Amino acid sequence: MTDLEQQLQSLRAEAEAAIAACGDAQALLQIKSKYIGPQGAVTAALKQLGALPKEDKPRVGKLANEVKTALAAAIEARQADLEAKASTSGPAIDTTLPGRRHRIGHQHPLTQIFEQTVAIFRRMGFAVEDGPEIEDEWHCFDALNTPADHPARDIQDTLYVDLPKGERGRYLLRTHTSPVQIRTMLKRKPPIRIVAPGRVFRRDNPDATHSPTFHQIEGLYVDKNVTVADLKGTVEFFFKQLLDPETKVRFRPHFFPYTEPSFEIDLSTPHFRARGKEWIEIAGCGMVDPNVFKAVGYPDDAYTGWAFGFGIERLAMVQYGITDIRLFTENDVRFLEQF
Repeated sequence: MTDLEQQLQSLRAEAEAAIAACGDAQALLQIKSKYIGPQGAVTAALKQLGALPKEDKPRVGKLANEVKTALAAAIEARQADLEAKASTSGPAIDTTLPGRRHRIGHQHPLTQIFEQTVAIFRRMGFAVEDGPEIEDEWHCFDALNTPADHPARDIQDTLYVDLPKGERGRYLLRTHTSPVQIRTMLKRKPPIRIVAPGRVFRRDNPDATHSPTFHQIEGLYVDKNVTVADLKGTVEFFFKQLLDPETKVRFRPHFFPYTEPSFEIDLSTPHFRARGKEWIEIAGCGMVDPNVFKAVGYPDDAYTGWAFGFGIERLAMVQYGITDIRLFTENDVRFLEQF
Protein backbone atom coordinates (compact mmCIF):
# COMPACT_ATOMS: atom_id res chain seq x y z
CA MET A 1 0.00 0.00 0.00
CA THR A 2 1.38 3.36 -0.98
CA ASP A 3 1.69 6.35 1.33
CA LEU A 4 -1.00 8.16 -0.71
CA GLU A 5 -3.46 5.29 -0.14
CA GLN A 6 -2.83 5.43 3.60
CA GLN A 7 -3.33 9.21 3.51
CA LEU A 8 -6.64 8.90 1.65
CA GLN A 9 -8.02 6.28 4.07
CA SER A 10 -6.91 8.41 7.03
CA LEU A 11 -8.62 11.50 5.56
CA ARG A 12 -11.81 9.51 5.00
CA ALA A 13 -11.96 8.28 8.60
CA GLU A 14 -11.18 11.75 9.93
CA ALA A 15 -13.80 13.45 7.74
CA GLU A 16 -16.55 10.89 8.47
CA ALA A 17 -16.02 11.38 12.21
CA ALA A 18 -16.22 15.16 11.82
CA ILE A 19 -19.42 14.89 9.71
CA ALA A 20 -21.12 12.61 12.26
CA ALA A 21 -20.28 15.00 15.10
CA CYS A 22 -21.34 18.14 13.21
CA GLY A 23 -24.30 19.91 14.85
CA ASP A 24 -25.20 22.75 12.48
CA ALA A 25 -25.32 23.54 8.78
CA GLN A 26 -22.61 26.22 8.88
CA ALA A 27 -20.06 23.86 10.43
CA LEU A 28 -20.97 21.23 7.83
CA LEU A 29 -20.12 23.65 5.01
CA GLN A 30 -16.71 24.23 6.61
CA ILE A 31 -16.09 20.45 6.74
CA LYS A 32 -17.05 20.11 3.06
CA SER A 33 -14.64 22.90 2.12
CA LYS A 34 -11.85 21.39 4.26
CA TYR A 35 -11.95 17.93 2.71
CA ILE A 36 -13.54 17.92 -0.77
CA GLY A 37 -13.59 21.60 -1.73
CA PRO A 38 -11.30 23.01 -4.45
CA GLN A 39 -8.59 23.54 -1.84
CA GLY A 40 -9.56 20.53 0.32
CA ALA A 41 -7.30 17.74 1.56
CA VAL A 42 -8.77 15.00 -0.64
CA THR A 43 -8.56 17.26 -3.70
CA ALA A 44 -4.88 17.95 -2.89
CA ALA A 45 -4.21 14.23 -2.59
CA LEU A 46 -5.66 13.63 -6.05
CA LYS A 47 -3.08 16.06 -7.46
CA GLN A 48 -0.32 13.70 -6.27
CA LEU A 49 -1.40 10.90 -8.62
CA GLY A 50 0.95 12.11 -11.32
CA ALA A 51 3.99 11.27 -9.18
CA LEU A 52 3.00 7.63 -8.66
CA PRO A 53 4.40 4.71 -10.64
CA LYS A 54 2.36 3.79 -13.73
CA GLU A 55 1.11 0.49 -12.25
CA ASP A 56 -0.22 2.18 -9.03
CA LYS A 57 -2.15 5.03 -10.68
CA PRO A 58 -5.38 3.11 -11.55
CA ARG A 59 -5.75 1.59 -8.09
CA VAL A 60 -5.00 4.76 -6.14
CA GLY A 61 -7.09 6.91 -8.50
CA LYS A 62 -10.08 4.61 -7.99
CA LEU A 63 -9.64 4.83 -4.19
CA ALA A 64 -9.41 8.63 -4.32
CA ASN A 65 -12.68 8.90 -6.27
CA GLU A 66 -14.41 6.50 -3.86
CA VAL A 67 -13.31 8.59 -0.87
CA LYS A 68 -14.50 11.82 -2.47
CA THR A 69 -17.87 10.29 -3.48
CA ALA A 70 -18.41 8.73 -0.03
CA LEU A 71 -17.66 12.00 1.78
CA ALA A 72 -19.97 13.97 -0.52
CA ALA A 73 -22.81 11.49 0.16
CA ALA A 74 -22.17 11.60 3.93
CA ILE A 75 -22.25 15.42 3.93
CA GLU A 76 -25.53 15.46 1.94
CA ALA A 77 -27.16 12.93 4.30
CA ARG A 78 -26.05 14.87 7.38
CA GLN A 79 -27.39 18.12 5.89
CA ALA A 80 -30.82 16.50 5.31
CA ASP A 81 -30.84 15.20 8.86
CA LEU A 82 -30.05 18.64 10.30
CA GLU A 83 -32.80 20.28 8.19
CA ALA A 84 -35.36 17.71 9.35
CA LYS A 85 -34.50 18.30 12.98
CA ALA A 86 -34.70 22.06 12.52
CA SER A 87 -38.24 21.83 11.03
CA THR A 88 -39.63 19.65 13.85
CA SER A 89 -37.87 21.05 16.87
CA GLY A 90 -39.32 24.03 18.67
CA PRO A 91 -38.06 26.04 21.59
CA ALA A 92 -36.94 24.03 24.56
CA ILE A 93 -39.66 23.40 27.14
CA ASP A 94 -38.78 24.29 30.69
CA THR A 95 -40.80 21.83 32.78
CA THR A 96 -39.95 23.70 35.97
CA LEU A 97 -42.02 26.77 34.95
CA PRO A 98 -45.45 27.18 36.61
CA GLY A 99 -48.44 25.94 34.59
CA ARG A 100 -50.51 28.37 32.52
CA ARG A 101 -54.22 28.57 33.32
CA HIS A 102 -56.42 28.17 30.23
CA ARG A 103 -59.98 29.44 29.92
CA ILE A 104 -62.62 26.74 30.02
CA GLY A 105 -65.06 26.81 27.12
CA HIS A 106 -68.83 27.02 27.52
CA GLN A 107 -71.97 26.54 25.48
CA HIS A 108 -73.03 28.86 22.69
CA PRO A 109 -75.94 31.14 23.74
CA LEU A 110 -78.25 29.46 21.19
CA THR A 111 -77.39 26.05 22.64
CA GLN A 112 -78.17 27.34 26.12
CA ILE A 113 -81.62 28.61 25.06
CA PHE A 114 -82.27 25.42 23.08
CA GLU A 115 -81.52 23.19 26.07
CA GLN A 116 -83.52 25.37 28.49
CA THR A 117 -86.49 25.32 26.11
CA VAL A 118 -86.42 21.55 25.61
CA ALA A 119 -86.04 20.98 29.37
CA ILE A 120 -89.16 23.06 30.13
CA PHE A 121 -91.29 21.20 27.59
CA ARG A 122 -89.99 17.84 28.79
CA ARG A 123 -91.24 18.73 32.27
CA MET A 124 -94.68 19.26 30.70
CA GLY A 125 -94.61 15.79 29.15
CA PHE A 126 -93.46 16.64 25.61
CA ALA A 127 -91.19 14.26 23.71
CA VAL A 128 -88.52 15.49 21.27
CA GLU A 129 -88.81 14.53 17.58
CA ASP A 130 -86.44 15.18 14.69
CA GLY A 131 -86.64 15.09 10.89
CA PRO A 132 -84.58 15.66 7.71
CA GLU A 133 -83.44 19.14 6.70
CA ILE A 134 -83.96 18.30 3.00
CA GLU A 135 -87.71 17.80 2.60
CA ASP A 136 -90.18 17.32 -0.24
CA GLU A 137 -93.03 19.67 -1.11
CA TRP A 138 -95.72 17.33 0.21
CA HIS A 139 -94.36 17.17 3.77
CA CYS A 140 -93.34 20.84 3.85
CA PHE A 141 -96.39 22.39 2.14
CA ASP A 142 -99.14 20.13 0.77
CA ALA A 143 -99.78 18.14 3.95
CA LEU A 144 -99.76 21.42 5.87
CA ASN A 145 -102.67 22.81 3.84
CA THR A 146 -100.45 25.25 1.92
CA PRO A 147 -101.84 25.69 -1.63
CA ALA A 148 -99.68 25.46 -4.73
CA ASP A 149 -99.96 29.20 -5.41
CA HIS A 150 -98.98 30.28 -1.89
CA PRO A 151 -96.11 32.86 -1.93
CA ALA A 152 -94.07 30.78 0.51
CA ARG A 153 -93.61 28.17 -2.23
CA ASP A 154 -92.03 30.61 -4.68
CA ILE A 155 -88.30 30.45 -5.39
CA GLN A 156 -88.07 33.97 -3.96
CA ASP A 157 -88.87 32.54 -0.50
CA THR A 158 -87.83 28.87 -0.53
CA LEU A 159 -84.46 27.28 -1.34
CA TYR A 160 -85.07 24.36 -3.71
CA VAL A 161 -82.50 21.58 -4.09
CA ASP A 162 -81.17 20.59 -7.50
CA LEU A 163 -82.36 16.97 -7.36
CA PRO A 164 -84.73 15.03 -9.63
CA LYS A 165 -88.36 15.61 -8.69
CA GLY A 166 -89.72 12.83 -6.46
CA GLU A 167 -93.14 11.25 -6.08
CA ARG A 168 -94.08 13.95 -3.58
CA GLY A 169 -92.82 16.99 -5.42
CA ARG A 170 -89.59 18.91 -5.59
CA TYR A 171 -86.94 18.71 -2.89
CA LEU A 172 -86.12 21.76 -0.79
CA LEU A 173 -84.41 22.96 2.36
CA ARG A 174 -87.19 22.94 4.93
CA THR A 175 -88.60 26.36 5.73
CA HIS A 176 -89.89 25.31 9.17
CA THR A 177 -89.85 22.21 11.38
CA SER A 178 -93.58 21.61 10.85
CA PRO A 179 -92.84 18.64 8.51
CA VAL A 180 -91.67 16.81 11.64
CA GLN A 181 -95.23 17.13 12.95
CA ILE A 182 -96.56 15.52 9.75
CA ARG A 183 -94.03 12.68 9.91
CA THR A 184 -94.90 12.04 13.56
CA MET A 185 -98.65 11.92 12.90
CA LEU A 186 -98.08 9.54 9.97
CA LYS A 187 -96.17 7.20 12.26
CA ARG A 188 -98.60 7.00 15.17
CA LYS A 189 -102.07 7.84 16.43
CA PRO A 190 -102.94 10.33 19.18
CA PRO A 191 -102.36 11.24 21.90
CA ILE A 192 -99.30 13.07 20.56
CA ARG A 193 -97.37 15.64 22.53
CA ILE A 194 -94.06 16.60 20.88
CA VAL A 195 -91.62 19.42 20.26
CA ALA A 196 -89.53 19.53 17.07
CA PRO A 197 -86.37 21.67 17.33
CA GLY A 198 -84.01 22.12 14.39
CA ARG A 199 -82.38 24.24 11.72
CA VAL A 200 -84.48 25.79 8.96
CA PHE A 201 -83.73 27.77 5.79
CA ARG A 202 -85.35 30.69 3.97
CA ARG A 203 -84.24 32.97 1.16
CA ASP A 204 -83.60 36.05 3.30
CA ASN A 205 -80.93 38.71 2.97
CA PRO A 206 -78.94 38.86 6.22
CA ASP A 207 -79.59 41.90 8.38
CA ALA A 208 -80.07 42.65 12.06
CA THR A 209 -83.26 40.55 12.32
CA HIS A 210 -83.08 38.11 9.36
CA SER A 211 -80.83 35.22 8.38
CA PRO A 212 -81.08 32.62 5.59
CA THR A 213 -80.54 29.88 8.17
CA PHE A 214 -81.84 29.89 11.72
CA HIS A 215 -83.37 27.56 14.32
CA GLN A 216 -86.94 26.84 15.35
CA ILE A 217 -88.73 24.77 17.93
CA GLU A 218 -92.28 23.78 17.09
CA GLY A 219 -94.78 22.02 19.30
CA LEU A 220 -97.76 19.78 18.60
CA TYR A 221 -100.44 18.42 20.93
CA VAL A 222 -103.17 16.20 19.48
CA ASP A 223 -105.81 14.32 21.47
CA LYS A 224 -109.54 14.33 22.10
CA ASN A 225 -111.07 17.58 23.36
CA VAL A 226 -107.90 19.69 23.09
CA THR A 227 -108.79 23.42 23.21
CA VAL A 228 -107.30 26.90 22.79
CA ALA A 229 -107.29 27.16 26.57
CA ASP A 230 -104.80 24.27 26.69
CA LEU A 231 -102.65 26.07 24.13
CA LYS A 232 -102.62 29.38 25.98
CA GLY A 233 -101.94 27.73 29.33
CA THR A 234 -98.98 25.80 27.90
CA VAL A 235 -97.47 28.81 26.15
CA GLU A 236 -97.91 31.04 29.18
CA PHE A 237 -96.30 28.49 31.51
CA PHE A 238 -93.35 28.10 29.14
CA PHE A 239 -92.58 31.82 28.93
CA LYS A 240 -92.98 32.32 32.67
CA GLN A 241 -90.43 29.55 33.21
CA LEU A 242 -87.99 30.79 30.57
CA LEU A 243 -88.18 34.56 31.08
CA ASP A 244 -89.88 35.83 34.24
CA PRO A 245 -92.72 34.68 36.54
CA GLU A 246 -94.48 38.01 35.87
CA THR A 247 -94.58 37.44 32.10
CA LYS A 248 -97.97 38.08 30.48
CA VAL A 249 -99.15 36.47 27.23
CA ARG A 250 -101.84 37.59 24.81
CA PHE A 251 -103.13 36.11 21.55
CA ARG A 252 -103.93 38.21 18.48
CA PRO A 253 -105.89 36.81 15.51
CA HIS A 254 -103.68 35.94 12.55
CA PHE A 255 -103.57 33.54 9.58
CA PHE A 256 -101.48 30.43 8.97
CA PRO A 257 -102.52 27.84 6.35
CA TYR A 258 -102.11 24.90 8.74
CA THR A 259 -103.99 26.24 11.78
CA GLU A 260 -107.54 27.55 12.24
CA PRO A 261 -108.04 29.67 14.23
CA SER A 262 -104.51 31.11 14.16
CA PHE A 263 -102.83 33.53 16.56
CA GLU A 264 -99.75 35.67 17.00
CA ILE A 265 -98.30 35.46 20.51
CA ASP A 266 -97.35 38.72 22.27
CA LEU A 267 -95.30 38.93 25.47
CA SER A 268 -95.01 41.49 28.21
CA THR A 269 -92.28 41.14 30.84
CA PRO A 270 -90.73 43.47 33.45
CA HIS A 271 -87.47 43.88 31.52
CA PHE A 272 -89.36 44.80 28.32
CA ARG A 273 -91.22 47.48 30.23
CA ALA A 274 -87.93 48.72 31.68
CA ARG A 275 -86.74 49.31 28.10
CA GLY A 276 -89.92 51.20 27.23
CA LYS A 277 -91.76 48.36 25.46
CA GLU A 278 -95.00 47.00 26.85
CA TRP A 279 -95.58 44.17 24.35
CA ILE A 280 -93.49 42.42 21.68
CA GLU A 281 -94.53 39.81 19.09
CA ILE A 282 -92.70 36.53 19.68
CA ALA A 283 -94.28 33.55 17.88
CA GLY A 284 -97.21 32.01 16.02
CA CYS A 285 -99.69 29.29 17.00
CA GLY A 286 -103.19 27.97 16.47
CA MET A 287 -105.52 24.98 16.37
CA VAL A 288 -104.52 22.35 13.80
CA ASP A 289 -106.57 22.75 10.61
CA PRO A 290 -108.84 19.74 9.87
CA ASN A 291 -107.26 19.48 6.41
CA VAL A 292 -103.93 18.63 8.08
CA PHE A 293 -105.58 15.77 9.98
CA LYS A 294 -107.14 14.59 6.73
CA ALA A 295 -103.72 14.57 5.02
CA VAL A 296 -102.26 12.21 7.65
CA GLY A 297 -105.31 9.94 7.64
CA TYR A 298 -106.92 10.83 10.97
CA PRO A 299 -110.70 10.23 11.12
CA ASP A 300 -112.92 13.30 10.65
CA ASP A 301 -113.77 15.10 13.90
CA ALA A 302 -112.08 12.43 16.00
CA TYR A 303 -109.31 14.65 17.34
CA THR A 304 -108.39 18.26 17.91
CA GLY A 305 -104.97 19.71 18.47
CA TRP A 306 -102.80 22.77 18.50
CA ALA A 307 -99.37 23.74 17.25
CA PHE A 308 -96.92 26.56 17.86
CA GLY A 309 -93.56 27.72 16.50
CA PHE A 310 -90.82 29.80 18.14
CA GLY A 311 -87.51 31.00 16.73
CA ILE A 312 -84.58 30.01 18.95
CA GLU A 313 -82.59 33.08 17.87
CA ARG A 314 -85.61 35.26 18.65
CA LEU A 315 -85.89 33.76 22.13
CA ALA A 316 -82.16 34.29 22.75
CA MET A 317 -82.38 37.91 21.57
CA VAL A 318 -85.28 38.50 23.95
CA GLN A 319 -83.59 36.72 26.83
CA TYR A 320 -80.21 38.45 26.52
CA GLY A 321 -81.21 41.80 25.02
CA ILE A 322 -79.33 41.17 21.73
CA THR A 323 -80.26 43.45 18.85
CA ASP A 324 -78.42 41.84 15.90
CA ILE A 325 -79.00 38.20 14.90
CA ARG A 326 -75.71 38.09 12.98
CA LEU A 327 -73.75 38.10 16.23
CA PHE A 328 -74.74 34.46 16.79
CA THR A 329 -72.81 33.26 13.73
CA GLU A 330 -69.84 35.64 13.57
CA ASN A 331 -67.92 33.61 16.20
CA ASP A 332 -66.54 36.73 17.86
CA VAL A 333 -65.09 35.50 21.16
CA ARG A 334 -65.65 38.92 22.75
CA PHE A 335 -69.38 38.40 22.20
CA LEU A 336 -69.60 34.69 23.02
CA GLU A 337 -67.64 34.84 26.28
CA GLN A 338 -70.33 37.07 27.81
CA PHE A 339 -72.68 34.10 28.10
